Amino acid sequence: MIEKKYDYLAAKRRTQIGNIIFNVINALVLTFLVVVTVYPFWNTIAISFNDGLDAIAGKIHLWPRKFTWQNYKALFTTGQIFNAFVISVTRTLLQSVLSVFCTCMLAYALSRKEYVLRKPLTSVLVVSMYVSAGLIPSYMLIKNLGMLNSYWVYIIPNLVDVFNFILVRTYINGLPDSFVESARIDGANEFKIFLGIIFPLIIPSVAMICLFVAVGAWNSWFDTYLYTSAKPNLYSLQYVLMQFLNSSQNQSNSAADANSMAVAAAAGSSGSMVTPITLRSSITVIATVPILVVYPFMQRYFVVGMTIGGVKE
Repeated sequence: MIEKKYDYLAAKRRTQIGNIIFNVINALVLTFLVVVTVYPFWNTIAISFNDGLDAIAGKIHLWPRKFTWQNYKALFTTGQIFNAFVISVTRTLLQSVLSVFCTCMLAYALSRKEYVLRKPLTSVLVVSMYVSAGLIPSYMLIKNLGMLNSYWVYIIPNLVDVFNFILVRTYINGLPDSFVESARIDGANEFKIFLGIIFPLIIPSVAMICLFVAVGAWNSWFDTYLYTSAKPNLYSLQYVLMQFLNSSQNQSNSAADANSMAVAAAAGSSGSMVTPITLRSSITVIATVPILVVYPFMQRYFVVGMTIGGVKE
């Protein structure tokens, strides 16, 4: 009896020691991953608040060596950044709302079993995910539609995303048919059924694809390069960022080029300078912060089981 108790205590002690070792290793690994993930962005923030000439010397890690607001002042006083920021914000909002609404409407229509064309149309949409016409036909289509150098080239071609459509349709197919049947018995038409019953029940999937669309719209710059590069007033923030990144890379090939392209900025009597590396860091922070602010508020909608208990079969 005593030996069994001793064996039990020894096994329990070994388990506790193993759990402690696992927790320590797990904490170290996760801490390392957090540092590796957060440090580059934190370093970018530190450089963006550092004096330009001092930043050329390098060795800025967690805190700016010579703190200044001049980098952000130089960006927003040009007018180009502010206009690009407005374009990106309005584009992201419009594209998110319209794309989510159209995608959900299409998903609802093609999820109805009584719709005879739902399988052929779904097959065509799925095939379009794997087979694309290519860049040149897409450009010619946009040109023939008269959307070159137009703000609507950001919105109309992106109204429906096939991947998001599949996600929403799959979620709708998981809803009990009793919801739709009872609404039809009460005399509701399809539009009322979608807005009054289906849409509130698919909020988790709507929030998910809304986040996908918003992040994609905010980070997009290639469509600006293709379709609106002749209109500087339609430049998106990410396109301006890309221009600054290319400019900074070319200018920093030598220290002489970087110094020659530095933009002098008044800062009292200190003679503060704005250089390509600080401009690049500042505009990277400006382009990234809005998504970091919005994401936590959207994350809480990623829940499941909205319809559990809604209908007793």
